Amino acid sequence: MSRPFSPYQPASIFIFITVALDILAIGLIIPVLPPLIAGFRPGDEAAGAALYGLFVTVFAVMQFVASPVLGALSDRFGRRPVILLSNLGLGLDYILMALAQTLPLLLLGRVLSGITSASIATANAYIADVTPADKRAASFGLLGAAFSLGFILGPAAGGLLGSIDPRLPFWVAAGLSLANFCYGYFVLPESLPVERRAAFSWRRANPLASLLWLKRAPGVLGLACVGFLSGLAHVVFPATFVLYAYHRYGWDERTVGFTLAFAGVLSAIVQGGLVRKIVPALGERRALMLGLALGAIGFVGYGAATSGPMLWLAMPVLAFWGLTTPSLQAIVTRRVGVDEQGRLQGAMAGLVAVAGIIGPYTFTHVYATGVRLDVPGAAFFLAAAVLALACLVAERVSRP
Repeated sequence: MSRPFSPYQPASIFIFITVALDILAIGLIIPVLPPLIAGFRPGDEAAGAALYGLFVTVFAVMQFVASPVLGALSDRFGRRPVILLSNLGLGLDYILMALAQTLPLLLLGRVLSGITSASIATANAYIADVTPADKRAASFGLLGAAFSLGFILGPAAGGLLGSIDPRLPFWVAAGLSLANFCYGYFVLPESLPVERRAAFSWRRANPLASLLWLKRAPGVLGLACVGFLSGLAHVVFPATFVLYAYHRYGWDERTVGFTLAFAGVLSAIVQGGLVRKIVPALGERRALMLGLALGAIGFVGYGAATSGPMLWLAMPVLAFWGLTTPSLQAIVTRRVGVDEQGRLQGAMAGLVAVAGIIGPYTFTHVYATGVRLDVPGAAFFLAAAVLALACLVAERVSRP
């Protein structure tokens, strides 16, 4: 019998820390990776930008490929070994990137980090294993808060460490991942009993087959599409926000950093605290719809804001978009058996990875077109339309 989830249980704390450190480690290298890559092509800014785009795409592709594989492996062998080996692999990979003196080795490190960071899907499956169905929204909200925490601290710390030595963020990220592996080795119990495990097959783990499985699982495909659309809308931030803030408001790096940190704090408040109050009061379905609707309104506010203070006023509205993922996860995890939670999370993570592949190209081109047409917020208006579409889909597919 699964134990009720409590954020104070050591294993649950470990899952929270695992997700936070995964995102923190990714955030640590965000400020230093582009100039590090460009350093291999000195004097050729266009080539450096193209290489960085390749690194971003490769990372997303590897997450798409690896997420269903790790999910299926966790259904067969349990969550614990997959999570621990991913943490160990991520730590060793950052050491490789810290030492890499050639572009192919650095690219290999990015490939490996895309694979190992896909363990977040397994962390979601772990939470589904140990959490009663009526408490899952709050639990997934805590994981969302872990994402926000990582994105608040990661880039800021990475910029500070990178100013000392551009390789230092990689060493710190490696140390955090390896420390997390050691901690989890002693405190993380297995959440999936042997009798509830499913046989592994490469057919189940194939990323394309996993997407087709979403169609066969009753009531899951539509909810997965909502997750995909929400993930696609989120790509507008890493793809265009910095460019948008520089162009429209004339901000410097410090102002952008503080604004992103403020957005992360608001998101952490919603997902880490308010979710557990709002979702039980409204119900998961209404909370899902409310999160998507407020997200769309918030993005309209971002695109329409003609000054920094107007943008800051829109940020609390957009923060309530954080109701979406916990509510969605709580609904969708009820629609598959206990022996397929890893497969479900892997397939959904694969869809989000697809959004990470196509989103940057889409939003950057819409942003560039909008600037030419004197509509600098065009990319955010597109994100609002994507969430509005997600809201319409959710209204239909989230019915009991």
